[in-house]
Amino acid sequence: MKIHELVLEMKVLERRLMLYEEKYGILSEDFYAALMAGKFASYDAYDETRTDFSRWKGLYETWGRRKAAYTEHMRHQDVTETLRVQPVY
Repeated sequence: MKIHELVLEMKVLERRLMLYEEKYGILSEDFYAALMAGKFASYDAYDETRTDFSRWKGLYETWGRRKAAYTEHMRHQDVTETLRVQPVY
């Protein structure tokens, strides 16, 4: 995946993550840490919450993989070589 595609996909994922953050009132990183620690087991009884949490988890993990790929790419290439400059007309 090209660097600009990673950036675009991360931004789309961030917008989707933001919807869950606004709905539940916590940031995705805090949600994910609590979920992985098993702190949301009591919410498994609720279909909507279980579905939301599953999707939220998947989005966050996908975002994390894209972020890691972006970071790795930037570690090996100068930012000036990566920058996409569009001419102004």
